[in-house]
Amino acid sequence: MANVIQTRLVRIGNSQGIRIPAALLEQLQLTDVVELEVRDDHLIVRRGKRPRAGWAEAFRQMAEQGDDRLLMPDTSLTTWEETEWEW
Repeated sequence: MANVIQTRLVRIGNSQGIRIPAALLEQLQLTDVVELEVRDDHLIVRRGKRPRAGWAEAFRQMAEQGDDRLLMPDTSLTTWEETEWEW
């Protein structure tokens, strides 16, 4: 059975919050971003997913497979831009 820790709500501006004991923060590896979910009458707190998590590995695999090429040719400069435009 899970350990139950009782704590109090604390006022934070117009909202309220809870203090999570350091032991729980460490055990759950909670850092600065968490996700909150309400399921029935339960509040679920879990580690926040990091945007772009796993992207580096996915890009590495794409490069290994040769799947990291441009889909369209590079059209960054037009002929007019190369010859007529004054930068």
